[in-house]
Amino acid sequence: MRIAILTIPGVQMLDVAGPMDVFSEATTQLKGRAGYSLDIVGLTMEPVTALNGTRFLPDMSIKDTLEGFDTLLIAGSPGIRQYEDHRELLRWIGRESHHVRRLASICTGAFLLGKAGLLDGRRATTHWNSTSRLASMFPTVRLEPNTIFVKDGPIYTSAGVTASMDLALALVEEDFGRSIALRVAKELILFLQRPGGQSQFSVHLEAQAAEIGPIRDTTQWIVDNLADDLSVETLAARLGMSSRNFARTFKRETHMTPGDYVEAARVEAARRILEESDTPLKRVASLCGFADQTGLRRAFMRRINVTPVEYRHRFRPSGATAAPSPRTLTTA
Repeated sequence: MRIAILTIPGVQMLDVAGPMDVFSEATTQLKGRAGYSLDIVGLTMEPVTALNGTRFLPDMSIKDTLEGFDTLLIAGSPGIRQYEDHRELLRWIGRESHHVRRLASICTGAFLLGKAGLLDGRRATTHWNSTSRLASMFPTVRLEPNTIFVKDGPIYTSAGVTASMDLALALVEEDFGRSIALRVAKELILFLQRPGGQSQFSVHLEAQAAEIGPIRDTTQWIVDNLADDLSVETLAARLGMSSRNFARTFKRETHMTPGDYVEAARVEAARRILEESDTPLKRVASLCGFADQTGLRRAFMRRINVTPVEYRHRFRPSGATAAPSPRTLTTA
């Protein structure tokens, strides 16, 4: 099964090496059965220099055709913008999309799929830091900003960097079954099922970017006190601010409203309890500050589009029984 990986100068090396290692390990695990054959595609046949300085030679260029190939992966780069209007490249992507069974973008590679007209009306994702730009550039795309990867027909799009390995594992499972994918995941020490229900990044990590000390301290206080009253009025009073000024400042610094941040932090804490214990849902709701199980369920559906029961079934490893506190889980 032949896979081509399109690379541009300044490519994120893990977007290339990560999937290659997954596909290579899958071939090893097939133990003599036909596996994957990998080819790197460059704009030309000249050496490609990755973002981290690694240089490598492509096997093919965009002068070549992908007849006989099964899959085209498009790797991302922080410098993707300078190639979004590369006419020869975009024509090649559009043309070769008819020669392969499926296409996939990694990270910001989604912008090249979009510019080639292949994302119109489709569900898609990209690196969390580029989702707003993707939505602005391609208004017909149904953006799913918090997912690891998205499949819409024959086109896959993945989130940032390490999500490329999640995507590659999913392709392995699609091609050769769960057993082989699980062996690959174990050998490379990866999660087999990270899509659908697990956000790209921690809400607390994102909020740590707040530059104003009191707001940054407040985000930590929220995480440490999820079961308390975390209304805007209460949080504003802690800082001696009016509710209106606090809400405006909080959103400016964290890019989230206080209410959104509180709910996201509570869901994140609940997720981890569900992943690591058999704690009853009523107790999970109480520990994380939800009024009841219904509130917990509604928040899960809003945030990650699965119920707490479904989430636990999907992500909790066998043998997990302890009930860690939300603070331990969210500040680790």
